[in-house]
Amino acid sequence: MSKTENHTSGAGGDTEFADIFAALGDPTRLAIFDRLSDGQARSIAVLSDDADMTRQAVTKHLRVLENAGLIESHRIGRESRYAFCPDRLALARAWLDHVAGRWDGALMRLKSFVEDGPAPSCDKHLKIKED
Repeated sequence: MSKTENHTSGAGGDTEFADIFAALGDPTRLAIFDRLSDGQARSIAVLSDDADMTRQAVTKHLRVLENAGLIESHRIGRESRYAFCPDRLALARAWLDHVAGRWDGALMRLKSFVEDGPAPSCDKHLKIKED
């Protein structure tokens, strides 16, 4: 079973997607992630100048994004450069598409129920009160 299949099957205890969405749930991290999503790797110095934050604050946010697998760091000389990892975002999107598909199915069943009444197999469970 592939990683995507495993996570789109609805495994209950998995925190992998929660980590991704928690990392992106912070406006500062989302802005940093958005900045890196253009595909250009950037150093902490560049990201801290762009974000109007200290390097230490940017480093903390980068660590959360990296732990969630959304970015990766590469050492170039004495400097670390951070880059966007599209695979993890694609995995999260596949999971969201799966969840959206389940909701679409549930809404279609609800629409059918409202418009056509209950399915025949449900009739035996309904009791009509007679006066």
